[in-house]
Amino acid sequence: MATSVTKGFRHSNERLEYLGDAVLGSIVADFLFKKFPYKDEGFLTEMRSRIVSRSNLNSLSRKLGIDRLVEASRDNNVTHSSILGDAFEAFVGAVYLDKGYRFAQAIMINQVIQTHLDIDELLATEINFKSKVIEWAQKDRKSAEFNLVEELDNGKKNKLYEVCLVVDGKELGRGRDFSIKKAEQQAARKAWEKLFEEES
Repeated sequence: MATSVTKGFRHSNERLEYLGDAVLGSIVADFLFKKFPYKDEGFLTEMRSRIVSRSNLNSLSRKLGIDRLVEASRDNNVTHSSILGDAFEAFVGAVYLDKGYRFAQAIMINQVIQTHLDIDELLATEINFKSKVIEWAQKDRKSAEFNLVEELDNGKKNKLYEVCLVVDGKELGRGRDFSIKKAEQQAARKAWEKLFEEES
């Protein structure tokens, strides 16, 4: 499957990405529902989010060799860090259109999820809210910036940092910690929770 994000093909590719995203989400939701019969909705939602995250789909795209089939332009409107994940979704959409849901489901579960994903490793991975927010922003073509608001000197060796996360010019969360990275994680977590509440 050759995937292109040049101007002439972007429209049809985005339609396949849209379809593939929906089909993949349904397949993963069904897989997790059956694999973890005693887990609650919050756990299932988080696990699905980890499996279909942009970084994970990028990795799966490389493992399946899709990266060798992608042709990309240097159009500034294209987010290159999400190309492989987009191509993977387009692939899922194409399989669904050609062979139907059951076939796509069998391929995704038997040849992708159970072959190339370590579910136990995903379970043990600490949630990186900063990455989740950045992936979400990239997918929706939004800008996301972490801005240092203030450095507080508390008279001790370490300074206290306050960071805010701004998405498309709107502040979505703030965090405060002795580490800038941890302050960013706090801001991202608050933003993610706000986004999840708005979308639920």
